[in-house]
Amino acid sequence: MKLVILILYFAVLIGIGLYCRKNATDVNGFVLGGRSVGPWLTAFAYGTSYFSAVVFVGYAGQFGWKYGIAATWAGIGNALIGSLLAWAVLGRRTRIMTQHLDSATMPQFFGKRFESPALKIGASVIIFIFLIPYTASLYNGLSRLFKMAFHIDYSVCIVIMAILTAIYVIAGGYMATAINDFIQGIIMLFGIVIIIAAVLAGKGGFMEALNGLAKINDPATSDAPGIFASFFGPDPLNLLFVVILTSLGTWGLPQMVQKFYAITDESAIKKGTIISTLFAMVVAGGSYFLGGFGRLFSEQVNVERDGFDAIIPTMLSNLSPILIALVVILVLSASMSTLSSLVIASSSTLTIDFLKDNFIKNMSEKKQVLYIRILIVVFIAVSAILALIQYKSAVTFIAQLMGVSWGALAGSFLAPFMYSLYSKKVSKASCWACFIFSSALMLLNIFFRASFPVILQSPINCGAFAMLAGLIIVPVISFFTKKPEKTFLEETFACYDRETTVPISTAYSSIGSARSKNGK
Repeated sequence: MKLVILILYFAVLIGIGLYCRKNATDVNGFVLGGRSVGPWLTAFAYGTSYFSAVVFVGYAGQFGWKYGIAATWAGIGNALIGSLLAWAVLGRRTRIMTQHLDSATMPQFFGKRFESPALKIGASVIIFIFLIPYTASLYNGLSRLFKMAFHIDYSVCIVIMAILTAIYVIAGGYMATAINDFIQGIIMLFGIVIIIAAVLAGKGGFMEALNGLAKINDPATSDAPGIFASFFGPDPLNLLFVVILTSLGTWGLPQMVQKFYAITDESAIKKGTIISTLFAMVVAGGSYFLGGFGRLFSEQVNVERDGFDAIIPTMLSNLSPILIALVVILVLSASMSTLSSLVIASSSTLTIDFLKDNFIKNMSEKKQVLYIRILIVVFIAVSAILALIQYKSAVTFIAQLMGVSWGALAGSFLAPFMYSLYSKKVSKASCWACFIFSSALMLLNIFFRASFPVILQSPINCGAFAMLAGLIIVPVISFFTKKPEKTFLEETFACYDRETTVPISTAYSSIGSARSKNGK
């Protein structure tokens, strides 16, 4: 039964990829779906790219074990900061300015916004380097569940996931990814609710499970009784760093921000904001909530021997075969949707921002799409090989890999991107300063972690620090350095004031709304 469900799922994904081939004939169609993706598809694409095996297996298991039920705050932060505020602050302005500058990728945006080809190349190199460890972490988390459900070798799991993702992404591009993300998102929404109910039912229900959690005492963590069932858990400060990294980080991740490039129009952003927030509240909130009960299974899992990534699979191992199949499809959906977003972001960036014009002059649209497809294969293959190497190395926790990747990417791009959408005062030098600071900080954290202050030795905390530091670095450096040409800035920001024609029903409802606010 598990195998039949899995085969049907794979058939649907590949079928959609082949169906969407007609929308992937040029760069705009392949990378952005022709900028015609509606609010539902965009919101689900955003959510499914956000949450993967990294969250469900790695973060939910590790932080649920460390902070107990308080880990749910990470999921709430993901919904309110990582989704609601991200859409509200970045959505509209990203959609308008990227179309005005005719940019399909984040590096291309930086290159055109600051009239700097070098800045575009620098951003593309950072993306290519730091998306790879994140991609490797997706394979790791999924392998745990496949081993639990099917008892198959880790390498087989990697090959299956890599090949299937490559097929539908290469065939249909962003539109195939968006449609598949919608289907995968539906599975994730229903799946997480059913799984939480089943796991808690196995422990006597919610109140009984919560009482059991309150009785657990770990002197190495805290001497306070019932600390794992408390509101803020045993370590609120480090929990705050987790919330910052996993929530604010989405504002600077190229594969996330790129979703705003592709949405059909500004009106769709309002709907997308609501849908995306509710999706995150259920999926992320549910994942961390489930992980919060991990210590109830401490007799079945040896964290010191097997690592934090074994906690969630152990919690799910006693479910019925049908529910285990649902779990596998759920995490497979989350991981493949994230992987597809990562490979499109990386391959399009490398082609459009690095190879085109710099190494291959006058690259036609047809050749650009061909190179993007070739690089998708290369990127998936490299990340799969690194996943196998990583699996046998000392870095065994998914959260470590994601912390390094998110810290470098979001630390580099969050502040320069957000400020440049709103302010004419941002300078090219401030972007370089943020790029270099965050990338260097996370690389140093990998190789010289023991030399860092204790609170920054964790990649999670260090990544969060990089993001917050960028919010200070950009305005400070911009104050002392040369701004872009005034005429160019005025022309660029004029895109926000461009008048548009709307249906009379929309105009009338706007007038009515204004009158009611004025009491008329």
